[in-house]
Amino acid sequence: MNDISPIIETIQRQLTWLPPWFASVVLLVLGALVAWWVHELVFRLVMRHLRNASLFKRSVVSRTRGPTRLAFLMIGIVLAASVAPLSRDGAGVLQQIMLVGIIVLLGWIALTALHIWTVLHLRRFKLDSTDNLLARKHVTQTRILQRVAAMLIVLVTISAALMTFEGVRQYGVSLLASAGAAGIVVGLALQPILKNLVAGVQLALTQPIRIDDALLVENEWGNVEEIRSTYVVVRLWDWRRLIVPLSYFMEKPFQNWTHEGSEIIGSAFLYTDFTVPVPELRQELERIVRETPLWDGRVVNLQVTDLKENTMEIRILVSAENAGKAFELRCYVREKMIGFLQKQYPNALPRVRMDLVSDRPPAPDLH
Repeated sequence: MNDISPIIETIQRQLTWLPPWFASVVLLVLGALVAWWVHELVFRLVMRHLRNASLFKRSVVSRTRGPTRLAFLMIGIVLAASVAPLSRDGAGVLQQIMLVGIIVLLGWIALTALHIWTVLHLRRFKLDSTDNLLARKHVTQTRILQRVAAMLIVLVTISAALMTFEGVRQYGVSLLASAGAAGIVVGLALQPILKNLVAGVQLALTQPIRIDDALLVENEWGNVEEIRSTYVVVRLWDWRRLIVPLSYFMEKPFQNWTHEGSEIIGSAFLYTDFTVPVPELRQELERIVRETPLWDGRVVNLQVTDLKENTMEIRILVSAENAGKAFELRCYVREKMIGFLQKQYPNALPRVRMDLVSDRPPAPDLH
């Protein structure tokens, strides 16, 4: 500190010809610029050192760029303030700014640490694997809790920053103490947000839906693409997106086709003539499903489920690993079974029978 004192005194003597307020502004700006330059230099050196490291390590370090830059700027401004000829009022304003900056920096560090922890935790789970039930559970729970925690961190940071101002702190205390009409209006205004926030916590704990679950919602089939703080994005089969509030999944019934597993049984129906040989159809069905990788080898069944006036209803049940493969398997089975009937038993396809009966007497024999 004794070695720096002569340098500080020299700088102060060189700025005596400038107005104090202008000299203070110049020094603070110079301190911020020097801190910015030092941060960029240090950050580039660190990234160059990690040039051969994994993409994950480089991405984690890059996430800290913003908070470390703010920390360097604050340090540079504090060092410049020790040299600048600040007045008492100027020093008070700068102290207030630094206090708010420290609170924002702490909140930013908390958000960055939360993001890094989430990435590290989710690296162990792969959604693109065949059996991804455990991965979907952890990804869904972690993502929802991350958004809730991030929202709380932001709210606490903003509240702490506002409470450093005397007028705002008194207003906040009086508003909470009065609990009058303004509090009722704010409560009503925040009701949808709070409702979805609570629904998000419930959804993370109970997990009626997860990321990549196959759902049937509002008569639309699709997969859960994103779970946000207040809504869920469902990617429909034709690439449309269905936006559903979080509270919907806690208040209304819906179908989850992958809640405990992705395996599913699909059905297909044939309508044939009564003369169709059902045992041979059953044998052909078993041969068809064994030839396709869409079948998971669990369920294959063919039964006569109904008899109508002119047709016989035959139900086909086949199983697949997931809903997408089940849909393709159903279409494949229909196509092959119809082709088999057309080739082997064309007369077994649905036909309409009519008996023509004449009530008129036969014509008399004139010979």
